[in-house]
Amino acid sequence: MTRLPLWARKMFANGVHLFTATGAVWGFLTLVAIWEGNIKLAVVYIIIAMFVDGFDGLLARWLDVKTYARWVDGGLMDNIIDFITYVVVASLLLIRVPNLMPEGLEMAAALSILLTSAFQFSQVEAKTDGTQSYFFKGFPSVWNFLVLYMMLLGLNPWINFAVLMICNVLVFVPIKFLYPTRNNRLRRFTLAFSYLYGALGVWGLLQYPNVPEWVAPASGLYVVYYVVMSLFPGLGAPKTA
Repeated sequence: MTRLPLWARKMFANGVHLFTATGAVWGFLTLVAIWEGNIKLAVVYIIIAMFVDGFDGLLARWLDVKTYARWVDGGLMDNIIDFITYVVVASLLLIRVPNLMPEGLEMAAALSILLTSAFQFSQVEAKTDGTQSYFFKGFPSVWNFLVLYMMLLGLNPWINFAVLMICNVLVFVPIKFLYPTRNNRLRRFTLAFSYLYGALGVWGLLQYPNVPEWVAPASGLYVVYYVVMSLFPGLGAPKTA
């Protein structure tokens, strides 16, 4: 990057902001597809939005946007878009997809995650810098992941509702949740496992509603790994002399 002329560095850095901004477009298209009842198309848009969110941070650090495109607050843009794609999209899915929530409680469930996420996204220390990794403080409002799991597993709506309420409470509990792409413990393995998990999830979601039964349990292995790495922040830390 430093070998490029200044104008090229600025162009690529601003291109990252444009790439991030497309997440708002994919989020809106997802909402339209859900409202029209085209859940399969909505899943495709969700996958694209997740792809953008998964790589824009890496690109931003690689192309040094804080130096060459500092006129835009990329973190603020990312949070605004994440609220649409992770929270608003999930809340609409809870209302429009049958049998996710107990009958009559769909709206209450949707409103609950909107309210708690407004607080989570506004925390001064929503993301904390640990010794070896970055963490989210409290449940990081990844509601779209949770709702998609509910769709894949097809559990009893009351179980889904109970899990949703527990996660709402965890938003306010100062437990640290691992930030996978900004983790330095077992970094290569964690990143590889995360991308494998993402690829499996993408493939499984593209089969919706006819998802093979083994997909959810197989992807659950990553969930277990994520929980363990979050609860034991010293696990896999590089040894110091």
